[in-house]
Amino acid sequence: MNIVSDNARRTRRFRVSSVEVLCAILLVAILAQGWLQQVFDVPALRTGSTVFVAVCVQALPFLVLGVLISGAIAAFVPARVLEKVLPRRAGAAVGVAGLAGVALPGCECASVPVARRLMGQGVAPAAALTFLLAAPAVNPVVLVATAVAFPGKPEMVLARFAGSLATAMVMGWLWARWGKLEWITERALRRLPDVAGGQRWRVFAETARTDLVEAGGFLVLGALISSALNVLVPARWFGVLGDQLVLGIVVMAVLAVVLALCSEADAFVAASLTALPLLPKLVFLVVGPAVDVKLFALQAGTFGKSFAVRFAPVTFVVAAACAVAAGLVVGLA
Repeated sequence: MNIVSDNARRTRRFRVSSVEVLCAILLVAILAQGWLQQVFDVPALRTGSTVFVAVCVQALPFLVLGVLISGAIAAFVPARVLEKVLPRRAGAAVGVAGLAGVALPGCECASVPVARRLMGQGVAPAAALTFLLAAPAVNPVVLVATAVAFPGKPEMVLARFAGSLATAMVMGWLWARWGKLEWITERALRRLPDVAGGQRWRVFAETARTDLVEAGGFLVLGALISSALNVLVPARWFGVLGDQLVLGIVVMAVLAVVLALCSEADAFVAASLTALPLLPKLVFLVVGPAVDVKLFALQAGTFGKSFAVRFAPVTFVVAAACAVAAGLVVGLA
């Protein structure tokens, strides 16, 4: 028995974790830097790597913010407090959750772990998913960025706020009416017990670390997909969309999904496409924070594939429709 125990301890002692693998890869990259530069000195690869780094750099600070908030909710906010704050009726809770997104600056990456933690604290999935969609799209940082990107056009800010808030609340009400809990993976719905006073900081650190590792991996996957698609979409294609309003709306909605830009930066990208009318640009700004490839990857990893393959397509249609409706109301067409 002692021999078996020693072998087990030796196996655990020499087990290679992901941290050791990452350190080894970084060491090889540093030592072979000159050779790697020669091998990968290709314009398409340089563009793809730039986009990959940009997506990660833009999203990572807000992802960290999200997991810190997630850890704080798990450690310091008892479930009974959330139950008292949110209305018991699902429809009313959706409205409160949508307006709560105004108060929390962050991007779509940050909202995913927060929404998961809210579910773990007993918040209704409809309200948590409403917050997931509202927080990255209607917060003050995004609205100010939109105003700066489109100077002299306050209607763009108003239309983005209205379209994004409508998207979040419509999706919340749709989930409250037709959503099923079995579509969400069990670990995301697992009810968390209240934390004892002496363990709060340990729970905070452990929860934040776990959420960061899980969400960070899917963020990298989404950024890789986004960088590949950026390279494959020629810039000259935008020139033919100036006089094709319907086609421009469809193309910009699809590009919002595949480019996977951070909600704090997408307004400047949209404003740079001077050949396009304002309405397709608005669709780009409303659809992007609601559903894109990296957000789909994060949702699949957090809530399960069964949830993501149902939630993302419906969100895409609802976001595009709400954006067009908001744009027509404020006169962007």
